Amino acid sequence: APGAHSLLHLLQAVDTELTVDSVEWCPLAGCRHLLACGTYQLWKPEGRPADGPPVRLGRLYLYSCNEDRSPCPLVEVQRRDTSAILDMKWCHVPVAGHPVLGVADASGSIELLRLVPSEQDTWTLQPCSRLALEKQCLALSLDWSTGKAGRASDQPLKIISSDSKGQLHLLKISEAGPGLQAVVAWQAHQFEAWVAAFNYWQTEVVYSGWYPPLSPPAPRRHSMGVCSVQSSPHREHILATGSYDEHVLLWDMRSLRRPLADVPVQGGVWRLKWHPFQRDLLLAACMHGGFTIINYQMAAEEEQDAVSLSYPLPNSLVYGIDWSWLHFCRLPQTQPSFPGSDREARTANQDPILKAADPSPAPSSECLADSDGVGGTTHQNGSKLEAPLQTEDEDGQLPTPGVKICDCDQDLEAADFDINLLATCSFYNHVLHLWKGERGYRLLGK
Repeated sequence: APGAHSLLHLLQAVDTELTVDSVEWCPLAGCRHLLACGTYQLWKPEGRPADGPPVRLGRLYLYSCNEDRSPCPLVEVQRRDTSAILDMKWCHVPVAGHPVLGVADASGSIELLRLVPSEQDTWTLQPCSRLALEKQCLALSLDWSTGKAGRASDQPLKIISSDSKGQLHLLKISEAGPGLQAVVAWQAHQFEAWVAAFNYWQTEVVYSGWYPPLSPPAPRRHSMGVCSVQSSPHREHILATGSYDEHVLLWDMRSLRRPLADVPVQGGVWRLKWHPFQRDLLLAACMHGGFTIINYQMAAEEEQDAVSLSYPLPNSLVYGIDWSWLHFCRLPQTQPSFPGSDREARTANQDPILKAADPSPAPSSECLADSDGVGGTTHQNGSKLEAPLQTEDEDGQLPTPGVKICDCDQDLEAADFDINLLATCSFYNHVLHLWKGERGYRLLGK
């Protein structure tokens, strides 16, 4: 297919210093240029017994994705040391007037952080509520009940979380605060409950996945522990599950006798993310196997090429992935052919919330952009990450000529979804990657 090999371009790699396992783009209009990244680092202090428990350290980063055609579009705007982070997700609606990020950490707690404008005309995350789930456990996952657009105004805000003792915890959020309140907890599994998730269409229904000690293989079923579950925000009754058995299964929850599709991937599936706008695209973090993009329609029709793209990252573990909610709009012919050429006029017409969202502090870690013009990314230690799937414009710049980045839903009708941004994080070599996919035949399912 023409252009099928020109799917993906590595725009930037950022050294996160600590091992990294979670990355989340803000889904709220006006703040979609913001990216949160969480780390999980095991550390044994000197003087402790060799068989003593390790200390689990974490750090939460907040980045801004700039649209000034910079070769390093991600700029760090905040870092915050925490307990090790195992999962985090943004609420899809404002809470008490602010975007809110929920974090599950190694202290066994769920923490809420609200996004507020700072004095430097940028944004910061400020803690606003914290709740300990259970003593001597790890909070392993969380999910908001707001994953589907069109939440009713009277629908309560809820979080479901899972822990290392096999328990699930249902929490509700008082929006006035906001504040976390425990509703109920129950023993769902005998061992670690790696993931808990809502049915976004019926939020009284939750799903969970765990890692059983022995699980005999069964046809058309997962044969090992389930690590990732996500309800489709676009199609009612559709659920995706991922497992250590290196398969992604797609289910119609009205009929569980067999899955709609069984897609083999090259690695255990730690996270799954449906594309926010293109309802057929599913992104999978496949640990040792890198990351994979699956076309749901092709998978349901049992097409051989349901895996649109499989991208290995050697010698690493990909735990964190997310699609950007930013989209791209073609500029009229009478307009300048690149964003930023008339900055004052563009800023004057910007949404008011974006006028305070143009951070300019220097990044705290060096941008690791391509320095030899042949694709890929050079790390500070001299190693090379190959990026063989290039777009036609190999300048390493974020927008395509004639395209502007759009951060608000009012531009969706004019959006060009031939271009996708996504972020992944690579655990062992502590790198956050920013990718651009463009004009991919199989990526778009055309």
